Amino acid sequence: MKTKHMIFKSFLPVFLFLSTCLWAQQEFTLSSPDGKVSVKVELGQQLQYSVYHENDMLVHSSPIALHLSDGTTWGENPKLSSSGTREFSQVIEAPVYKRKQVKDNFKELTLKFKGNYAVIFRAYNDGVAYRFVSDMKKPYMVQSEQASFNFPMQQKAYISYSNGSREKMEDQFFNSFECPYDYIALSEWDKERFGILPIVTEGPKGKKICITEADLLNYPGMYLYPDDKGKGLNGVFAPYPKELVQGGHNELQLLIPSREPYIARCEGKTQFPWRVIVVAANDYELADNDMVYKLSTPSTGDFSWVKPGKVAWEWWNAWNLYNVDFVTGINNDTYKYYIDFASANGIEYIILDEGWAVNKKADLFQVIPEINLQELADYGKAKNVGLILWAGYYAFDRDMEAVCKHYSEMGIKGFKVDFMDRDDQIMVEFHRRAAEMGAKYKLLIDFHGTYKPTGLHRTYPNVINYEGVYGLENMKWNPNIDQVTYDVTIPFVRQVAGPMDYTQGAMRNASKDNYRAVHSEGMSQGTRCRQLAEYIIFESPLNMLCDSPSNYMEEKECLRFIASVPTVWDNTIAMNGEIAKYITLARQKGNDWYVGSMTNWDARTLELDLSFLGKGEFTGEVFKDGINADKAARDYKKEEITIPADRKLKISMAPGGGYVIKISPKY
Repeated sequence: MKTKHMIFKSFLPVFLFLSTCLWAQQEFTLSSPDGKVSVKVELGQQLQYSVYHENDMLVHSSPIALHLSDGTTWGENPKLSSSGTREFSQVIEAPVYKRKQVKDNFKELTLKFKGNYAVIFRAYNDGVAYRFVSDMKKPYMVQSEQASFNFPMQQKAYISYSNGSREKMEDQFFNSFECPYDYIALSEWDKERFGILPIVTEGPKGKKICITEADLLNYPGMYLYPDDKGKGLNGVFAPYPKELVQGGHNELQLLIPSREPYIARCEGKTQFPWRVIVVAANDYELADNDMVYKLSTPSTGDFSWVKPGKVAWEWWNAWNLYNVDFVTGINNDTYKYYIDFASANGIEYIILDEGWAVNKKADLFQVIPEINLQELADYGKAKNVGLILWAGYYAFDRDMEAVCKHYSEMGIKGFKVDFMDRDDQIMVEFHRRAAEMGAKYKLLIDFHGTYKPTGLHRTYPNVINYEGVYGLENMKWNPNIDQVTYDVTIPFVRQVAGPMDYTQGAMRNASKDNYRAVHSEGMSQGTRCRQLAEYIIFESPLNMLCDSPSNYMEEKECLRFIASVPTVWDNTIAMNGEIAKYITLARQKGNDWYVGSMTNWDARTLELDLSFLGKGEFTGEVFKDGINADKAARDYKKEEITIPADRKLKISMAPGGGYVIKISPKY
């Protein structure tokens, strides 16, 4: 009988070693436009690369290859047929993003090899990426991929593990992509678990390396696993599903009893995903990085109809309303109340989460009798509030076009699709199809229960958000989580990949000692101002108000601020920060700047440099932790200030605290 470790080995790439005496070396060096980042590519017995920042080696001699099922290996004993370089510069218009325009400037090396394949390397000022490209004329299968990231020394990393079953290693491929971070040496890695992307490792002189992927459209997602020496990471990929069986959460998932001996089926010409290595000299640079967006396929067609915004959401607060004259729950009276609340506060959408469709039928045309969707859609339209429907993955996929056509014609504005919990090739291709179908019927798509972003939101801007994050919902049931530390970790790691469906906005806030998990009346860890700051710091074009309308109406100052914060931006600046300690981001919309700061469980005083404001006089609307916020987390103070002429602003935050300021020109 195979052990779990024997099973795992069947999914690992085959590693090949260079012969130092038999193979003549060919070397290419590609530098970034500013000359600080470089990648050295070596051709010998195997294709390999190294990455440098200034004089520091960050990644060394890392072999890469694609092994095809017919025995061919791309990258092994490569025979170069041609090579070429170019420098490219453009400005990308980004309608649904953290800045309106993205500067895309890189140098590129293309190596074409005999055997109908090429490898492209790019060097940016903030990192390196590479991808395989095939020019095959017929279909083929990829048995495995060797993607390795070797480091010159043993080092520590911020690792988020797959939370799949530990019964056998292949079960790790079925997971929610939601797990806190462990800060450990690679040699301390839990050998029974894969790491999910992105992962950040430490380099020399405090530099950081973030590993992720981009332009994943029809290929399995990458996990990472350490080598035996604790000095490198290797890519691992889910094998292609052989069988798919309905099951899982409320019969809304497809389970995989068996898998094929390969990871992907390819149809001739193929552009494989980019392997991305983000380089940061300072931690805070990771909190504002565009590499995944820049490397992804541009959109085509008209997406001017895509409307980002806020969402009044009922699931986190368990439909928990008070001072009403009807029984709350999954019924029209409750949802009309949410629509009225959204309309009164300028909130663009409400979500009908799980429960509006008949349970365990996986059929989105079977609606429970307590809900009249057409009536709610018409009511929302009259109030200028759109409806978004929650949908289990299989229920959405089994008749996708009919579902999208029917509900689009009804006036529904989008779907929150949930419980995918996989990123094998079939599931990745589902995400692309769902985005494409949503675009056809002008529907927003919010991918919950899914893997990290890989740039699909650039290719299809109607993909408005992704989960793949250990969000606030976990506060409802996990009594042991340190969410405060997690909150000041994810801007430097998970958010490097793209937007996050974190679902913030709790009005019940607890200090470290007072927090407890309460399912029907959830609370957050940390201060009230921390919740406000998350609307600025966390990137989220479709951003939820997770708490009850009844609670928000008791907190009208905070509600007005939350409802008014934009969800897409003209510009973003990472001002300061250290992973797992603190973060400050500034985001611009029109003439206004919003600055948000958060700290871990340490009280913290910072001096913010607001010189980006330029000339003129400015005022600030401030929400800051109250004097007793360390004990009474809801304690905050709101005040109006004049921005100092020297543009230096000193701020203080309580343990688990936050700070926000909206800065406007003084007229």
